Amino acid sequence: MLLSSLLFIPLLGILLICAGRSHERSTVFALSASAAQARRSRNNKTSGFAAASSDFAHSSKSSSGHSFNILKLIALGTSILNLIISLVIYISFDFSSNQFQFVQEYHDMSFFDIYLGIDGLSIYFVLLTTIIMPIALLSNWNSITENITSYLIIMLLLETLLLAVFLVLDILLFYIFFESILPPLFLLIGLFGSGNKVRASFYIFLYTLGSSLFLLLAILTMSSIMGTTDFDALFKTNFDYTTQLFIFCGVFIAIAVKTPTIFLNNWLLRAHVESPLGGSIVLAAIVLKLSLYGIFRLILPILPKASLNYTYIVYLIGVITIIYASFSTLRTTDVKELIAYSSVSHAAVYLIAEFSNTIQGIEGSILLGLGHGFVSSGLFICAGGVLYDRSGTRNIAFYRGMAQLMPLFSVLFFILCLANCGTPLTLNFVGEFMSLYGAFERLPILGALAASSIVLSAAYTIYMFNRIAFGGSFSKFFEENISDVNKREFFILFILVSFTVLFGIYPSFILDGLHYSVSTLIYSIS
Repeated sequence: MLLSSLLFIPLLGILLICAGRSHERSTVFALSASAAQARRSRNNKTSGFAAASSDFAHSSKSSSGHSFNILKLIALGTSILNLIISLVIYISFDFSSNQFQFVQEYHDMSFFDIYLGIDGLSIYFVLLTTIIMPIALLSNWNSITENITSYLIIMLLLETLLLAVFLVLDILLFYIFFESILPPLFLLIGLFGSGNKVRASFYIFLYTLGSSLFLLLAILTMSSIMGTTDFDALFKTNFDYTTQLFIFCGVFIAIAVKTPTIFLNNWLLRAHVESPLGGSIVLAAIVLKLSLYGIFRLILPILPKASLNYTYIVYLIGVITIIYASFSTLRTTDVKELIAYSSVSHAAVYLIAEFSNTIQGIEGSILLGLGHGFVSSGLFICAGGVLYDRSGTRNIAFYRGMAQLMPLFSVLFFILCLANCGTPLTLNFVGEFMSLYGAFERLPILGALAASSIVLSAAYTIYMFNRIAFGGSFSKFFEENISDVNKREFFILFILVSFTVLFGIYPSFILDGLHYSVSTLIYSIS
C-alpha cells in the first residue's frame, strides 16, 4: 500500500483543503449575520453601523488569514508526509534486484487495470518529486495572496500526477498521466503567473498537446502489434527495425518538446518567465525530468536498434541546443529567463548522455538530472523569490551590490552558481563529468563539442553572479536597509545547497543504487 499512499495522500490533502474552505465560508456567513443583528439592535444609528461594519471587517479578515494559514499547513503537511513515505520505500528497497518492487495491482477498474511498481531508476525520480514539492509550497508561502485554495489544490494535484508517471507500469497509463500534467500547469500559469501569463499558458498547452499526438500514435502502434501495454511485456519484445524507427520518431518528438531541444524550447522560456515561483520550481526540477525518465522507459529498452542508429542525430541536436541556449543568455536581461536557458543547456547534456550506451553516461545523466533539480530550484528561489520580492523587477541590469546588502544571501547564491557551473564537490560536477565522459566514449567529436557546456555555463553563470552580487554602486530598486534572507528563505536554500554538496562529496550514495539497474538496461540494449 505504500505506492498507492503516495498518490492518495495529496488527494486527501485536497479534500481537507476543500472542507476547510467550506468551513471558512460558513464562518464568514455567521460573522455577517452577527454583524447584521448588531446593526439592527442599535436602531440603525450611523455610529453603530460603522462600529458593526468595522468589527465584521476585522473579524472576517482575521478569520480569513488564520484559515488560509491552516490550509497552507495542510498542503505542506501532506507533501511532507509523502516525503516520509518515499524515504521508507527507499530504505526498504532492494537495490540488488532488477525487478519492479512494491508492485500493486488494481483490477476493479471499469476500463483497464492499474499496476503500480518502482525500480532502481524510478525511485530517485520519486524521491526528487517528494523533496521538491514541499520546497515549492514554502517558496510561495507569502507571495500568493489571492485564490490561495486553488493554488494549493493545483500544487497537490500536480504532485499526484507526477508521482503517477513514475509509478505506473502500463505504457497507456504512462501516456495518460504524462499528458494530464498539462491542465494543472495551464491553470497554474494562467491564474497565478505575471505579465503575459495567458500567452505563456497557451504556449505550453499547444506545444505539449501537439507533441503528445505523436507519442499517442507510437503507443497505439506498439499496442496494436503486441496486444498489450504492459511495460514488462514490451521490454521483452523485439520489434523489427522499420517498426522501431517509426515508433522512435513518434516518441522522440514528444521527448524533444519536454526536454526541450532547439526550436522547441520557446514554451519553456515563456512558462518560466511568467510562472509563479512554485510553478518555475516544479517545471525545472520535475517536469523537465519526464523526458529523462521517458527515454529510460520508452526508448532504450523497447527500441534498442533505433536508439543506437539514431544516436548521431540525437547528439547533433543536443550539441546545437547546448551552444544555442548558452549563447542566448548573452541577449537576455531577465534573470529568470537566463536560468531557464541554463536549464535547456543542462537538459541537452543529460539527453546526450542517455544515448551514450555506457554505464558512466547513463548514470551521469541521472545524477545531472537530480543535481539540476536541486540547483535550478535554488536559483529560481534566489532570483524569482528573494530578489523579486524585494525589488519588484527581474531585470538583471538593476541588481548591483547585493554582497554588501545581503551577505548571507550572496553566500548561498554563490554556492548555487558554482554548482550550476559544474564545480567540483557538487552533484552537478559528478553528473556532468560522467555524462560528458560517456558521450565522448560514444562519439568523440560530438562529445568534445558537448563539453563546451562546461566553459559556456561557467561564463554566463559567473556573469549573473557578478552582476547581482557586485556590479558597482547600489541599485535604486533596493533600500540600503534591505533585509537579508529570512528564516523561511534560508531554510529552503540551505536544504537545496546541502543536498547538492552532500551528494557531490559522496555520490556513491546514489551511484551504488544505480549500478545494477543501469547495467541491466545496457544489457537489454545490447
